[in-house]
Amino acid sequence: MMNPLLTKYACTLLNVLIFVFCCTTIHAQDAKTRLYDLYDEVEEYEDSLRSAGEETAFSTFSIAEREEQDQYWKEKLERLSEIDRGALEWGDRVSYDLFERDLLREIQDHEFADYLVPINHEGGFHTRIVGRANSADPESVEEYEKYIARLKSVPKYFEGNMELMRKGLATGQTLPQKVLTDDYKVMMTSQIVDDPTQSDFYKPFQEFPTSISQDERQRLRKEGWVAIQEAVVPAYQDFLDFMEEEYMPGARESIAITDLPGGEKYYNFLVQYYTTLDLSPREIHQIGLEEVKRIRSEMEAIIKDVEFEGTFDEFLQFLRTDPQFYVEEPEQLLKEATYIAKRMDGQLPRLFNMMPRKPYGVEPVPAHLAPRYTGGRYSPADGETDAGNYWVNTYDLDSRPLYTLEALTFHEAVPGHHLQIALAKELDLPEIRREAGVTAFVEGWALYSERLGLEAGFYQDPYSNFGRLTYEMWRACRLVVDTGMHALGWSRERAVQFMTENTALSHHEINTEINRYIAVPGQALAYKIGELKIRELREKAEQELGDNFDVRKFHDAVLLNGPVPLTALEQNIEDYIEKTKTEAEKEDET
Repeated sequence: MMNPLLTKYACTLLNVLIFVFCCTTIHAQDAKTRLYDLYDEVEEYEDSLRSAGEETAFSTFSIAEREEQDQYWKEKLERLSEIDRGALEWGDRVSYDLFERDLLREIQDHEFADYLVPINHEGGFHTRIVGRANSADPESVEEYEKYIARLKSVPKYFEGNMELMRKGLATGQTLPQKVLTDDYKVMMTSQIVDDPTQSDFYKPFQEFPTSISQDERQRLRKEGWVAIQEAVVPAYQDFLDFMEEEYMPGARESIAITDLPGGEKYYNFLVQYYTTLDLSPREIHQIGLEEVKRIRSEMEAIIKDVEFEGTFDEFLQFLRTDPQFYVEEPEQLLKEATYIAKRMDGQLPRLFNMMPRKPYGVEPVPAHLAPRYTGGRYSPADGETDAGNYWVNTYDLDSRPLYTLEALTFHEAVPGHHLQIALAKELDLPEIRREAGVTAFVEGWALYSERLGLEAGFYQDPYSNFGRLTYEMWRACRLVVDTGMHALGWSRERAVQFMTENTALSHHEINTEINRYIAVPGQALAYKIGELKIRELREKAEQELGDNFDVRKFHDAVLLNGPVPLTALEQNIEDYIEKTKTEAEKEDET
């Protein structure tokens, strides 16, 4: 018979343990509830900022309003820090980290006053509203009248942004002069039309829903025509005059963000923000140099295999100029890209267990963006009735070689951006995990996807395989030139020369890319750093699992938790390896 005293102690201990367990569970649940309630509160606030006044007017925020927003972000960061992260489960800790990351970015951007530069190398406030006009689809007389009201608000909207840019001129916070070349003006001159019916902003008036009467159509067309003629076109002309007479002559000559007050701190923040790893600019620069050396040796092996008689530079020149590598009509390039994409679609089941339900299309880059745009881009679906789109740049076809088209397609469409982004949106995860803009993950996956083409039987043509390598080299060069220009004193000319000597990209693309790295510091580092981490984790899984490695299950482990920081991805793969080992051991026992 058990000692009564021991029985009493055992019951007391059991009650204490139950109490502690319940308190811990309640605390964890409370932390989770507070986290997502705070996130929903911030999302609601951000929605209000996005829609503020924009039903009937385009608007920008004054500096005073931005100061209020900064205080809001700081207050929310303080409230987030009061939530016990350690009490959260793994997935919720990832949500916490993503939320904290976004709040810190808002605060750092404001501290550096990045709002004084509302334009970048390929557009800005003046091109965003063109994109919105191209996608506008009014369905009632009331919606058309709101659209016309927004057109009438364009002059005030432009003036608000020009006021910010003038303040930037006074403090040196501008785009560098070397990014503002003559072709930059095309984004303004393309909207300065003599005939308003030729304007992008007139597109909603070309076709009307059948529910709108002919009389109303005629009235709305006239009012839209007048708004474009009297508000939109003069606003673009004023902005062009401002750019030519004030901004471009007064813009800073330095290209390095670190030359600006607080620039070194901001660049170091951006490096860690985009890569999600604790790496310094100099460490990344060295990684880039090592990758350039490795990839260069693989490129030289292909040159030897095709029996080209000449130097490396001469081979690159051959690729940039020989007509066999280029098409003459935009439709040809679109057809080639579409054919490659459909062939890859047929190979996806070999590589993936789960694929998105959402389809994608192939479209040219919109004309108002094309001159300053890269070779291609992925445009996610806007709504339930839309597909994703793989945009192919058909501008300046002499700079769009066929030998890079396979790599470009796998990066932007499948198995790259479309597969990953569309699948993430369909996962049963909190919104912050589905929508997270973790560049190192998203772009690292897309670059990794270029290499998956080898496993799917592509790159049979040695020139196409060289194109794959030149795309990989391009991303390796980014590690060198981005850090070189912003942290190590490189000139723009030195960066252009480095990429010219090491990639088969056209001169147009190289110049476009260098402008991008200058205008958006740090972002381009994410691609190669992310890809290297995914490849490192795959090699680890292959080595530890041996015959039990299944590439489809590995891809599940990478993709089915949504886009996460690389440290969280590393934990995902560690868990996948241990789980697979345990399952294999159980099978062996039976």
